[in-house]
Amino acid sequence: MEAKNSKAGRVTQHMPQIDPQIYDIAVIGGGINGCGVARDAAGRGYSVLLVEKGDLAQGTSSGSTKLIHGGLRYLEHYAFRLVRESLAEREVLWQMAPHIIRPLRFVLPHTAGQRPAWLLRAGLFLYDHIGGRRRLPPTRSLDLRHDEAGAPLNPRSISASGTAFEYSDCWVDDARLVVLNARDAANRGARIATHTAPSHMERIDGGWHISIRGQGADADQQVAARLIVNAAGPWVDNILSMANGRAPDDSRPARQNVRLVQGSHIVVPRLYEHDRCYTFQNPDGRVLFAIPYERHFTLIGTTDRDFSGTPDHVSISEDEVSYLCAATSAHFKKPTAPGDVVWSYSAVRPLYNDGSSKAQDATRDYVLTEDGENAEAKLINIFGGKITTYRRLAEEVLGRIDNALGRTTASWSAVAPLPGGNFARDETDAKLADLVRAYPFLRPPTAQRLFRQYGTLATDVLGDANSWSDLGRDFGASLSEREVRYLQSMEWAQSAEDILWRRSKLGLRMQAEAQARLSDFLERNPL
Repeated sequence: MEAKNSKAGRVTQHMPQIDPQIYDIAVIGGGINGCGVARDAAGRGYSVLLVEKGDLAQGTSSGSTKLIHGGLRYLEHYAFRLVRESLAEREVLWQMAPHIIRPLRFVLPHTAGQRPAWLLRAGLFLYDHIGGRRRLPPTRSLDLRHDEAGAPLNPRSISASGTAFEYSDCWVDDARLVVLNARDAANRGARIATHTAPSHMERIDGGWHISIRGQGADADQQVAARLIVNAAGPWVDNILSMANGRAPDDSRPARQNVRLVQGSHIVVPRLYEHDRCYTFQNPDGRVLFAIPYERHFTLIGTTDRDFSGTPDHVSISEDEVSYLCAATSAHFKKPTAPGDVVWSYSAVRPLYNDGSSKAQDATRDYVLTEDGENAEAKLINIFGGKITTYRRLAEEVLGRIDNALGRTTASWSAVAPLPGGNFARDETDAKLADLVRAYPFLRPPTAQRLFRQYGTLATDVLGDANSWSDLGRDFGASLSEREVRYLQSMEWAQSAEDILWRRSKLGLRMQAEAQARLSDFLERNPL
């Protein structure tokens, strides 16, 4: 089967007309793993189609704790390879996308009755050394009786000695990481089709024939691919069943290989003034993070509990809200009550089902399997994984694709910046200053938001504007009509939710009436 590269271009708001060609690879799922695979494959010269039944990052990939991290607690489960790989990836990803990824310092208090100080110190020594840390600062000890990090804490959360440790990890805008991988994949020739999903898959003549269903009565299309990558997250088993000729009940996920674990987070008004984060040990063995968020808030999470139901409709429970508020109140002087929560989000993690008795003990590592005998067209299935290791996962998937399709391609993704990230990490302040000089009418918080969201592509958003009025309609919360149009045409945004909660977090600042005006605008002015 001969493949042709599709042309990259602007996206459309309606059901995209997928080129009637034979693709090398069809990727099912527009989360971080699917978009990472599409980017890597397109960069190696494969023709790629990615289909996503909703918006990019609509599920698991936008519901994380927003961290690029090694997973300190994974050391307790002897997951040394996963931690080593994750720690090495921190600085790789930071260099690839310095506009949406930045270093954080975490304060880990030692609490009497929890993990002993010597164990924490030993774990952090490993954390500093097994992953090849280069630019991030090392762990240091703190005395919370004298350091400002101890000031907002409940005295019961501080040991008599005041012992605490401060270590490094990185922050990421998770949904934007997904979108930028998709954008780079499209720039390299991949076809990205959101709001589309396979309705039937069949092996014919050594390849796959796939029926694609989108929005509207006449939206069904037929495509062919030499290989399918199943990156459907919580629905991975459903796609596997479909590929094997079984029609699963779409109202519930088929669960043979994945364990669905719900993680929820809350956002409250800022609990303290400094810019460091906290990692707390809870009495039940879980870990609680408190992270400065969007300048005026604190992000708190996460929970870990087995999930039942459909992942299309997951929301935080009252029990989870109460748990997170109680845990936060136990650690900080300022109490947190459910009424303080200004926003919450939940997601289902499709962890590989390794038989662990507790949800928080289930592996966060990924597992790849192949379906297809001998000359049959292959289906590569992705189970589990975490945002930090998505690029390494994609490289491993591409190794299997090369074997299946008889090609030899080279790794490249570690040294290529994501869109807008084509500057050195230590140039962030200088590049932001360049943006401010080029567009002096921008208020400093707006300039900073645009740069952190788009990096050097902020000039593509703003264009030739010489004043705020040049950007068209003002939707409030620093969102302009020109930015909305950019998100529609270049980043597959269709709804107010796509724009306010995944492409940005402006929903935290925009009033309900303004959000309604944005929704009305999008409905009346589709591309």
